[in-house]
Amino acid sequence: MSGKVWVFGDNLNTDAMYPAFAMKMDPPEAAKHVFYEVRPGWTDDVSPGDIVLAGKNFGLGSSRPVAALFTELGVAGLVAEEFNSLFFRNAVNAGLPAMTLPDATSLFSEGDVGTFDLASGTWRNETTGASGEVPTLPDLILDIITSGGVLPRLAAQGYLPAELGELLKSSAVAIRGAGSGA
Repeated sequence: MSGKVWVFGDNLNTDAMYPAFAMKMDPPEAAKHVFYEVRPGWTDDVSPGDIVLAGKNFGLGSSRPVAALFTELGVAGLVAEEFNSLFFRNAVNAGLPAMTLPDATSLFSEGDVGTFDLASGTWRNETTGASGEVPTLPDLILDIITSGGVLPRLAAQGYLPAELGELLKSSAVAIRGAGSGA
């Protein structure tokens, strides 16, 4: 994934990413309110292919299924110094690429262009030229992400009706099927 980087800080709570009033809306409308509490108007500026980059403990809180809303907005992926484990799993389940990169907020500034390859574990700040490697994700996690999420992967493997494959990639299904993220 490669795109413009939006930088956020530490301890970003899912309640701040996905406000309670938006939870009663359909995903396309709810997505317009992502980061409403921490950066009002952000969804007017974010473009498909952009990347959300954050500090430590990204996605703590009540585990609202924000990953599906990022997908609805066209966000290419997430990069953080540290993810809350449940939030990370919700991202994987929704098919949203997520990379842990220590010191990410020191390596990238708002508006930089970043390239992140989950399969190889490499990253590069195209603006500054800085680059490096991180441990790769397990093959199973990469396969789930590549499949578009856990439900589309199960459909592709025959555990769910194949004709549901594309439908299962929708943000509406991802939000309603997020559950505990386990």
